[in-house]
Amino acid sequence: MGTLLCSGLMCKPMDIVLHYQEQGSGTPLVLLHGNGENGTYFRHQIGYFASQYRVIAIDTRGHGQSPRGSAPFTMEQFCRDVSALLDSLAIPRAILLGFSDGANIAMKFGLAYPQRVIALLLNGGNLNTKGVKPHIQLPIELGYRFAKLFAGKSPEAKRNAEILGLMVNEPNLTPEDLHKITAPALVIAGEKDMIKEKHTRQIAAALPNAKLVIIPGDHFIAAKQPDRFNQETEAFLRTAVPD
Repeated sequence: MGTLLCSGLMCKPMDIVLHYQEQGSGTPLVLLHGNGENGTYFRHQIGYFASQYRVIAIDTRGHGQSPRGSAPFTMEQFCRDVSALLDSLAIPRAILLGFSDGANIAMKFGLAYPQRVIALLLNGGNLNTKGVKPHIQLPIELGYRFAKLFAGKSPEAKRNAEILGLMVNEPNLTPEDLHKITAPALVIAGEKDMIKEKHTRQIAAALPNAKLVIIPGDHFIAAKQPDRFNQETEAFLRTAVPD
């Protein structure tokens, strides 16, 4: 399923050295994990897609083995980090597969760097906090308020506040924003996702060149239903991305 070419601390986006795993060759496929996770979330996708693509699984700033650094902890900064990584690898354009907050970063990247996007694969993303089911969002917001109170008392509390803050204050996108993204897009989610289905459908409808797929499962379909997830993703890429 592809040969491991490198895995480690390479490139220097802005103020940090960003960690990533790379496997395979061909058209670059960048994997963007969700909030509080790291690139290993895509363990079922890395080897699978490395047989056809140059797969690059990133640890976002302040996640996994990537340092926090001193730059702002925002999705806009994460997009700049991804762009800097692509520059360091001499990759002008790539496919982006994002899960949860990674999908939100991918959408923002598509707006900020449209010339760098071949296609977007958006799994479990949301435009704003209203897209998250209330029984999920309310504890996040309460946890964020609590973490903020203690953010100045320990590095761990500060990190918790920043991580939770991403799910409270971001991504603040609108359907009108998505109208500007013309790259082919797959919007994929689970039937029992933590994102409201009507919100997922709104995202797909707002993207001019999108396909919507809803499959059995919850928010974590790439990890829990990898065979179906990979098949749907592969089928989309086969038609949307020229060889």
